[in-house]
Formats: sequence, C-alpha cells, structure tokens
Amino acid sequence: MAKNSTSSTTVPDTAWLGRGRHFGPEPEQDVRRNLIALKAAGVLDDFLELDPVEAARSTVLHPRDESADPGPSARRLFEARWQAAEDVTVRAQLTTYDPEARRKEGEGVTWVLAAEAEQAWDLSWPSPATMFWPDSERVAWDHDTAADVRLRTTNHLPKDDDELRRRLRECARESWYVHVVVHEAMTPDAAGQQPVSVFLPPGLRHRVVEHRGTPEQAQIADFAMKRELSVRMPRGGAVVLPSSPREPDYDVDRFTVRSVFLDGSEPTELLDRIKEFAALPRPLTADAERALTRLRQGWHLLTQDEELVHAQGMVTKYAEALEAMTQSCDLYREAAEAAQAALADSAGGDGTLRSPAPGHVKAEGSPLSALTKAFGRFRDPNK
Repeated sequence: MAKNSTSSTTVPDTAWLGRGRHFGPEPEQDVRRNLIALKAAGVLDDFLELDPVEAARSTVLHPRDESADPGPSARRLFEARWQAAEDVTVRAQLTTYDPEARRKEGEGVTWVLAAEAEQAWDLSWPSPATMFWPDSERVAWDHDTAADVRLRTTNHLPKDDDELRRRLRECARESWYVHVVVHEAMTPDAAGQQPVSVFLPPGLRHRVVEHRGTPEQAQIADFAMKRELSVRMPRGGAVVLPSSPREPDYDVDRFTVRSVFLDGSEPTELLDRIKEFAALPRPLTADAERALTRLRQGWHLLTQDEELVHAQGMVTKYAEALEAMTQSCDLYREAAEAAQAALADSAGGDGTLRSPAPGHVKAEGSPLSALTKAFGRFRDPNK
C-alpha cells in the first residue's frame, strides 16, 4: 500500500471512501458471510467475489488498462450493488491486502473500500462499510490504518506527550476519516462513555473517529494539539481536527464546541459541526484516487441490461475501427497505384527517366509532382 500524497482533486460528492485494518483470522470469510446474508435479505441487488489477477485481466469484450489492477499485495476483491434510495444505485468495491512487510506480525489485514452513487451522497443512506463488514463488536474490522484507533468506539488519548503528538500527526496526515477530540470535564457514567458517532446518520457513522481526553489531560492535550495542529481543546468541550495539509475552508472557531454534555443525551451542536466538516471539499489522496478509478474503470458486476449495452457499444467500437482500417487500406492501394503510374509515366515506358521539355509542363504538374501528390494523399487521408 502506497503512502498518502496530496492532490489538487477533491473527493466527489457522489463517493464514499474508507480504509482500515481487520484484526481476525478470516477477514474475507467475514465479508463473504455478510454479503450472502444481505443478499438473501434483499438488501443487496447482487455481489461478486474475484481473484485480483482475474479482476485485472483484459479481454476482447472487456478491455482493461493498468488502473484496474489492485496491485501485487491484493488478496481478494469484492463488489456489491444496492439501491440507496428510489432509482439511486450504489456500486462499491472492497479490496483486502496483505500487511506491509515492515508491519509487525498480527497487525491485521488492510482493506480499502470505494463506493459511488448515481447522485450526491445522502448521509441518511446506509453505510457502505456495513454492506461488506458485519456491524458487530465481535468482528474487529474498524481499525484505522493511520494510528491505533477504531471507528465505532471512543479512543482515549495517550498519556505520554510524544506518543500523543505522534498520534495527532498520523491522524491528520494519513487517515481518510474525520477525527474529533472530546474532553471529559469529569469522568462520565456508562451512558456518557458511548461514542458520539451513535447519534450520527448512517452514511457518516463509519467515517468518524472519536478521541477522548480524561479530566487530567486537559493541559497536555491542549498543548500537543496547539503545537501539532494549531487548534485548542476547550475544557469540557470538543474540536473537529483539521487534516494536514489543512482544508482551505477550515475555521478553528467554527469547528470548536465549547461545551459537550456526556450524559447520554444527543450532543446536537457537536453533531452539526461534524456534519459541516464532513461536507467540506477534501483533497483526494493518491491511494483514494486509485481506489475510485479502479471502481469506475474496473467494474465487473453488470446487470443483464448493462451487459447488453456494453456489448453493443463494443461491437460499434470494433466496427468503426474495422471501417477505419479498411479506408486506410483503400487509400494505401490508391496511393500505390498512383505512384506506379507516375513512375511509369516519368520513365517513358522504357525504364529511362525523362526530363520534361521547357514549356511543355501541363497545368496539373509533372509526373514527379503527381508522385509527390500521391504519397501526400497517403500521409493525409483527409485530403
């Protein structure tokens, strides 16, 4: 898996992108079981599982370029299609990858998910993550690749200052998710310990990582966040962290919430700030762009109507190519015949080239000019 790099392209409003790590013995089996169950329940229209080599293979009917190749470390590729709303189809692709060689053994299998709808994404639509992964605490698929944090729970900030700053840097530079830091003014009860993401709409729920600072971490966390990201953590409040490089429309005050009550009630102001931040244009990283391109250019799960339209389009394309080749052959033959005629005329029929007498060159030119025109016609068939 390549590292992130910035791009001038922003994430399309039709796309949903996610990346993480699965901790468990059989990640592909977890995906497979969930897809089978959701199709049986009528949630999915259809799904497909592919070997990465087969997914990248080009055929006459389905020519594919290198953008369809998920790479040498890819394990399996899954595709799924469902209806997010009336007449709105979502197509999604999830690819699992072997861990990088430098990672320690047991650090999980990396996965990349790209989904795209036929219109701008609505946060009320189901999460693409739980179309592939079971929404169960028993399956640990929701670890971020950037740091030791998870999506569906609260992540307490490290107590060590250096480790805290390293986590902030990794989340800001490498993560694809929205990161929120909430400070606990006092230790919350069980209701207050649940993550704020449970109050988010489904389409945003698995795009947010929540960090928690304990009451005694107020100063150290505030100092680290100021040094690393130029934001402050209000005591008993929350802040939506910027990415690095920072989004052009990010405003520190706008995305800082001065007070958050962790009593199990819905933190309306914080939820509004998270939704607003998620709606900002975000740079499309190189890895994310490849995943989105692979979804668009390397899609396999076609309906029967789509297969028919695709086949008709390929027939038309090949017919046009054949016609162009036929025209080129005709032009070549005509040019060759004209060249032979010009050579024969210039040789006078006895094999000896003749020089035209002065004043006898006709308006249409000499045999040499006829030869030149013949070859020029071959070079430019539009003339």
